[in-house]
Parts: sequence; C-alpha cells; structure tokens
Amino acid sequence: MAAELLAQRNESTLVLTLSNPGVRNALHPDMYAAGVEAFEVVERDASIAAVVITGADDFFCAGGNLNRLLENRAKDPAEQAQSIEALGAWISAIRSCSKPVIAAVEGAAAGAGFSLVLACDMVVSAENAKYVMAYARVGLTPDGGGSWFLARSLPRALASEILIEGKPVSAARLYEAGLINRLVKSGTARDAALEWAQQLNQISPNVVARMKGLIEQAATQPLANHLLSERDSFVESLFHRDGLEGISAFLEKRPARYL
Repeated sequence: MAAELLAQRNESTLVLTLSNPGVRNALHPDMYAAGVEAFEVVERDASIAAVVITGADDFFCAGGNLNRLLENRAKDPAEQAQSIEALGAWISAIRSCSKPVIAAVEGAAAGAGFSLVLACDMVVSAENAKYVMAYARVGLTPDGGGSWFLARSLPRALASEILIEGKPVSAARLYEAGLINRLVKSGTARDAALEWAQQLNQISPNVVARMKGLIEQAATQPLANHLLSERDSFVESLFHRDGLEGISAFLEKRPARYL
C-alpha cells in the first residue's frame, strides 16, 4: 500500500493522518506535497478552525524509510536534497499556519516524525509514547527542523543529549521539559486532541492568528520592537469585529460567537 496523508473533517477540525502500512507510517515525498496542499486548503477555508496531525494504527511516525534512503545513494544527491526541501516546505506550512495545529502522538515519533511533532503548536501524547532523534546512530544528521526546534525549546545539555546520543526519550521527560502539553492514556491521544481542538475553535480566529504571529516574532525581535508589535496587534484586534463580539459577549455574560 502507498504512503498517504489522509485528510478527514471532524466538525471544524481537519484531521491529517500519516499512513504508510507495514513501515510504521514512515515518511515519503508524496506525504510532503499532500501536507503542503492540505495547509493551503486550511488557510483558504474559514470553516476549518484547527488541525490535528496523527498517525494511523496507533503509531505516529517512524521517520524516514532507511531502505529508500539507501536506494537514494545510487541517485544524484540533488534528488535527496529536493526531497528534504519538500519536507521543509511542509514544516514551514505547519509553522506559518494561522490556526492551531495539534500533534496527537501514539506509539513513537522518530526522526523527521519527531520534527513534525515539534513543528506543531501543541502536543497531546500517550503516556507510553517514545520520542527519538536517532540520526546519529545511522550516521546521519537531522532534517525537518529537528535540531532547530530542540535547540530553541530545550536547555543546550538536553538538546545535545537527544540529538547526539540518539536514544529514545520518554513522553514523561518531554512533558516535564515543556515540549508536551498533555499526557493521556494510551489509545486516547487522537480523541483528546480533537476535544482540545474543539475548545480552541471557540476562540476568535483573528486572535489565534495574531497570537501565533506574536509568539513567532518574540523568538527573534528585541523587546522594544515587540512592544510595538503588541501595540499594533492590540489596536487592530480592538477594532476588528471579533473584538466587538468578544467584549460584548463578556459584558452580556454569554458565549461569544465568532464564526
């Protein structure tokens, strides 16, 4: 069976499922193109308020297919570079999405599968899930932004351990480090992520998009510049229709209706 990225609507949430039977949902270039296309749809479709990324058959993703990578050594290195660039385009599409993206992880997330998790805004993980950047153990270095995300999200010592040693890390340890938002019982990550997405879908879409932008900017710009960004965003939010609805709903003690 072919590697696929399956897309399914669950009310106002789009569920993207990594599916590659027999190889634990290993990644494939066909998934990358489908992923970019899916997020283009998400941006265009106002009825989609959030995205959940998960894996089929109670396993998130085994990362790259080593047999395919070995075969690629007989090809022009430019072909492999193009494949990695395609993965990077999908990662960038996830990061730039104006709507919340939640990873729902069962089993394990390895290699670029771990990078996919790190690209998401939030993570719901089964308690017994494992996370591993095993590149070093097969003589390779990360792709999909794995080293970038870990170096920015964790203390240098822990990021170095995960990347250089390449051993599995428990969900509990990453939860304590702040990389995972919620730990849930095995087999319930997808449902828990969907439930959380439905709660987030009640928040102003305008605010969600602006908040994601502020979070991204905060990592790179000085405080003085960020204060100006916050000023502009606040004023624009106040005069946006969602600002009127949010304030009115609060004062009238009723749920806000943004969509």
